[in-house]
Amino acid sequence: MSSRILDICSNQRFQLLATGLLSAAAAASLLLGYQALEREERLSELKSSIPSLTQDGEAQRLNKFGASAVAAADKEDGRNRALAKRARAGDYDDELILEQLARNRVFLGDGALSKLREAFVVVVGCGGVGSHCAAALARSGVSKIRLIDFDQVTLSSLNRHAVATLADVGIPKVQCLERRLIAIAPWVQFDLRQEMYEGSAAGRLLGPWTDDSGRQPDFVVDAIDNLETKVSLLKFCHDRNLPVISAMGAGCKSDPTRVVVGDISTTTDDGLSRATRRRLKLQGVTSGIPCVFSTERTGEGKAELLPLAEEEFQKGSVGDLGPMPNFRVRILPVLGTMPAIFGLTVANHIILTITGYPIDYAPAKGREKMYEGILGFTQGSEEKLARMSQPGIVGLKIPLTTTDVALLTDDFYRARSAISGVSTRIVLVRWRKPEGSTVVTIGHASTGDLQKTSALRLSDLVCMTKEEATRHEREILKVGKKLDELYDAETISRVEAKRAEIEQYERYR
Repeated sequence: MSSRILDICSNQRFQLLATGLLSAAAAASLLLGYQALEREERLSELKSSIPSLTQDGEAQRLNKFGASAVAAADKEDGRNRALAKRARAGDYDDELILEQLARNRVFLGDGALSKLREAFVVVVGCGGVGSHCAAALARSGVSKIRLIDFDQVTLSSLNRHAVATLADVGIPKVQCLERRLIAIAPWVQFDLRQEMYEGSAAGRLLGPWTDDSGRQPDFVVDAIDNLETKVSLLKFCHDRNLPVISAMGAGCKSDPTRVVVGDISTTTDDGLSRATRRRLKLQGVTSGIPCVFSTERTGEGKAELLPLAEEEFQKGSVGDLGPMPNFRVRILPVLGTMPAIFGLTVANHIILTITGYPIDYAPAKGREKMYEGILGFTQGSEEKLARMSQPGIVGLKIPLTTTDVALLTDDFYRARSAISGVSTRIVLVRWRKPEGSTVVTIGHASTGDLQKTSALRLSDLVCMTKEEATRHEREILKVGKKLDELYDAETISRVEAKRAEIEQYERYR
């Protein structure tokens, strides 16, 4: 055996092959080493171009979370901080504040705006979602904001952060937010907590404001993207009746029309919300927590969060991408606009809730199967009605789409029966029996382009449960009973008022 190995090794072709492989490996190593060195030099040049984080120009040691303890200081910062100090001390004309908040004042009213100006909100997580939420709250008049986040601004933060600039790269996100927002609303008081939220510190982090007033938070914002801490925060707030709203995953989402506010029990089509909901159920929490989430579904060509390939684990340190030294993370596919929409939606909900403004959200979208079922029921109902005047009719078309169904059921009837208010197994059915035929014929049979369509309008339809609609079809549409034989005067009046509202909409459709 050993002699055969010696023969192979002495073979000239083998020696040439081995030399080639060794040369290729050496060249690859040199190339990869050069690329790594070049990248390190570019990163170093970029970092060195960012202004020093201290007045004396000395670099500051990073804390245990990999963040700088001191924000950059310049003349503008000094001027803003001096103004903020005076404003918080009361040396700022209240009429100027009211002028800045004039649009909110007109919209909400003086009493509601006063509630907002006295409010105390805690924002946990100051990244894309949290930063836009905090900025909107400060601009809208909230006077006490506690910011909690351990992370620092990175280059990749700039595509979605509300106020961070290149000069803010490397400083804590909580300091970045305060630094920029006091230049907008200097009277706002910020309580900065540069630390990671943990359940053991919940009582302190979500506790009263820093003065002796003992004021508890009017709202807590969950803008955390870590599952364990997210669930811990929501459970803490739920058990103590502390108002909280949770932002679910904005990653891999691209459709702003699918972003909705709903209870934790109704969240769909999002891995983070699904995992959060399951873990909360295990701890006895099944509902009662409002959430901002997207019902957008993944599809061909859309971004997806794929499992981290095994070879990625073999590449060594990727500290430049992590929020802490030696903290490996994946880069989430995030369209920069979506966290802003989530954050602004969260802030909007808080503003409406604190001020007592009427909230009448439409039920969550993304219920295509339900809409298709309702459309099918209406189609069948119209065919049965048409056959009463034209026996044997088949293939009747109706001028209704799933978008129309969604509009009627969600926006006008709030996904509830107009008869009983029940929200299960809802359908759309004609309210009044039409006089004469409901069929409109278009085209000519001789040319083969004949089309029969129902003369149906949106205002003809009323939302009912399937059982109510079946009885309505039998008694009103088929037998021909009058409406007051089946319904009381209050129900008839309520339905007619809703139909008039829909008819008004149809005029401008």
